[in-house]
Amino acid sequence: MRLTRVYVDRELASGTLVELPAATASHLAKVLRVRVGDELTLFSGDGREFLGAVESVRGARVTAAVGNGVSVDRESPFAVTLVQCVPRGDRMDFIVQKATELGVSRIVPVLSRRSVVRLDAGQAETKAAHWRAVALNACEQCGRNRLPIVEAPEPLVDYLGASVPTTVRLVLEPDTSTGAPPAGLDAGVEIAVGPEGGFAPDELDALQIAHFRPVSLGPRILRTETAAIAALTWLQTRFGDMQAGF
Repeated sequence: MRLTRVYVDRELASGTLVELPAATASHLAKVLRVRVGDELTLFSGDGREFLGAVESVRGARVTAAVGNGVSVDRESPFAVTLVQCVPRGDRMDFIVQKATELGVSRIVPVLSRRSVVRLDAGQAETKAAHWRAVALNACEQCGRNRLPIVEAPEPLVDYLGASVPTTVRLVLEPDTSTGAPPAGLDAGVEIAVGPEGGFAPDELDALQIAHFRPVSLGPRILRTETAAIAALTWLQTRFGDMQAGF
């Protein structure tokens, strides 16, 4: 039986006791109805996971004993940075969750000219904290023992002006003819996905000046959340660690 996985924001050591995060503990106690002795898997984002056991349940507070730990590497060998224009509603939550499950190493939320969402500095930090929590929960679900980096949202032009390319850069553009994958992708990739209305022409020019090469996922125009997940799936299947089990 698969054990419930719990992220703990502190270094874990075998033979110690740890109080579980408040929200997680409340869910374990009130929803899952854990009892003393129930086993858990604990991880702190350093690449290891530990066998844990519930030591005490006091209301919504849960303490666990930390058992033996082992390094378990479920990270893709192919590093992907997703530069994602923030869509309206809760679509960004979906993108962050699925991108984490698909092994993305870094998520950079950006705001473009055609973005419906507008955020001030305080709202940007609040959103970033929320999306990091979404990524954390996705790691608990999918078995990753390292958390992806989730940046605070910023204007696309600011990101392009401050960032330095270290890998191949791609931008999804439906009007681009599909062709052979560019060389050098084995070292990782940075891929940009536009908002609901697509990037504005001057933004596409700026992306190309910043060494983003336009690529297409085929003849159909995909929603921004579909495009992000389709692109990550293709990249991980072609260059990463996603392989069919048949």
